[in-house]
Amino acid sequence: MNRFFVLLLLLSSFLCFSQEDGWQISTTTHTNYTGIVVANGRIGILPSENPFQVKQIILNNVYDKESPLGVSRILEGMNFGNLNVFIDGELITEKNIDNWKQTLNMKNGSFTTTFSFKDKANITYTIYALRNVPYTGYIDISIEAKQNIDVKCTGKIETLKEYQNPMSTFRVLKDNETTMPILQTVAKSRYGRQTVATSATFIWHDINSGRAEQRPELTHNKVSEYNNQLSFEKKIKLGTSLNFAWTAAECTSQDFADPQNESERFVIFNLLTPKKDLLQLHNTLWNTLWKGDIIVEGDLKTQQDVRLALYHLYAFGRGDSNLSIAPMGLSSQNYNGHIFWDTELWMYPPLLLLNQDIARSLVNYRSDRLEVAKRKAINFGYKGAMFPWESDDTGEEATPAWALTGTFEHHITADVAIAFWNYYRVTKDKLWLKERGYPLLKEVADFWVSRSTKNEDGTYSIKNVVGANEDAPNVDDNAFTNGSAITALQFAILAAYELRVEPDSNWKTVANNIKLYKFPDGTTMEHSKYSGEDIKQADVNLLAFPLGIINDKETIIKDLKYYEPRIRKDGPTMGKSALATIYAQLGDVDNAYRLFKESYEPNKRPPFGALSETATGHEPYFATGAGGMLQTVLFGFGGLRLTDEGIIQINPILPKQWKSLTLKGIGPEKKTYVIK
Repeated sequence: MNRFFVLLLLLSSFLCFSQEDGWQISTTTHTNYTGIVVANGRIGILPSENPFQVKQIILNNVYDKESPLGVSRILEGMNFGNLNVFIDGELITEKNIDNWKQTLNMKNGSFTTTFSFKDKANITYTIYALRNVPYTGYIDISIEAKQNIDVKCTGKIETLKEYQNPMSTFRVLKDNETTMPILQTVAKSRYGRQTVATSATFIWHDINSGRAEQRPELTHNKVSEYNNQLSFEKKIKLGTSLNFAWTAAECTSQDFADPQNESERFVIFNLLTPKKDLLQLHNTLWNTLWKGDIIVEGDLKTQQDVRLALYHLYAFGRGDSNLSIAPMGLSSQNYNGHIFWDTELWMYPPLLLLNQDIARSLVNYRSDRLEVAKRKAINFGYKGAMFPWESDDTGEEATPAWALTGTFEHHITADVAIAFWNYYRVTKDKLWLKERGYPLLKEVADFWVSRSTKNEDGTYSIKNVVGANEDAPNVDDNAFTNGSAITALQFAILAAYELRVEPDSNWKTVANNIKLYKFPDGTTMEHSKYSGEDIKQADVNLLAFPLGIINDKETIIKDLKYYEPRIRKDGPTMGKSALATIYAQLGDVDNAYRLFKESYEPNKRPPFGALSETATGHEPYFATGAGGMLQTVLFGFGGLRLTDEGIIQINPILPKQWKSLTLKGIGPEKKTYVIK
């Protein structure tokens, strides 16, 4: 029995990762199924393995409380993605279909399911989170009749029971001869902070869906205020197909003064825009994103792993939003959808190289909340700006009060500043530096001066912090905290000189004298009292990369050898990716490749390879891990470096498992680097 189960799992793994090309991942089995989200930076739609079902919809930057005494949580929206399809009176379910297959197309951000229903029909449907109409989803459906059949389709708006006072309606709007049927539900979020409005309708591709006499008759059924349904019936003759779509828009008071009417407008726009035009622009926008790409020749499996990581960063971000990316992006409510250092240190650097528009949104998210960060610094007795460990739409601290990270993990403030100077390094956008970059860098530098304590010997300590290794709370002189503070202070000085502003002399004094502790053999200590304990993730090693504070090869190797075996096995995936990058920069391709694979392969989940945070987790999709593994490819194997002169390449190396590595669309000049 056990042997058979193992064999089945092995077979499943083989089938699950059936790879049609470098852009598509397909599966014909849903054993241990973990789905892949389609998203557009505003909404995330998580498909199900079951036909015509969607598990959940996540709304970016829309929050309500997680509990009466809790903090904010990103909102799970009303589910507009579930359909009931009947053929000859029988509901299509996972139990009565054959030849089931699902395909993620990373090229255009679409997710297609195909199957056959007995000997009666072949069915295909594709889910889009439209890039061009970012508050909307679009499900494109085709039913091919293998005999004469009767089809009934029901589209639904299903409202979570946690929503308050839903009002579900159906009405047909009319302007001259154009009629627009709109199914709609409006409700308050659980604790009343948000008004959420979802509108939906059917579209028939082969007719003018705005003409009532041409479309099938629609039937409204309000099962309850929480379950609003719209149906039609249609006879299909042998050898013909029924082609139609279900589209919906979900708007909230977070983004719109009148979400109810705005959601209707988006649906009307989709209803009256030809399918070809609507999807063509969606595809065009995805093609533009993929001008920044990574091509691994000779290893299709790794190619797909890398591209899946980049796909998620593109899907979770938007260049026109000034929004950031949470650790799980738009795939779940994990970590309450809050914004951590995960963005600036792990996801942001690959995006900075490959897509400066999205990168700019990520840094602007922080500058938009600078005034809130300044108030927080004052409230804790410091100067300058102090960013929250977990941020939401308000920019205030959103970490649960019981978690010490929220009160003491201060390196986030330096991480933000480092991202800011790196943005200027790459773009050379002096106007941005003047208006957004330097004002933040200055406030962060002032914070670190006030946060540091002068010792009797003239050195400076940063006391009572939680570092990147969160297993060691409330320590003094944590290596990464101190190193990131040094870097942020140095970058503020450079930014001041760039704008011909005289920097505060204290910035240089503190930066030059912050303490880093060493063991007698020269190995860097993780904090002042560290004595060899296991650690959650890389901390000291981050001083070599990405900070560059430690740059002599001997110390770098000592730190690598000392800390790698001390990173706990259930630690987050990005720790090993940092080590892999450092080994690659040292020219040790074997250790780099080993750690590159270890950084993510144990975390892949069938059938598409979604990354979980740890090797034992099952939540999709850990965007932080995606950022880490992409950094190994770009900054490690690719040899790219961020410098004050811009992006340069130093000593790229190629794993023997690959024929070549091509980095496309790098920097504002959209350069191509080929490593063979």
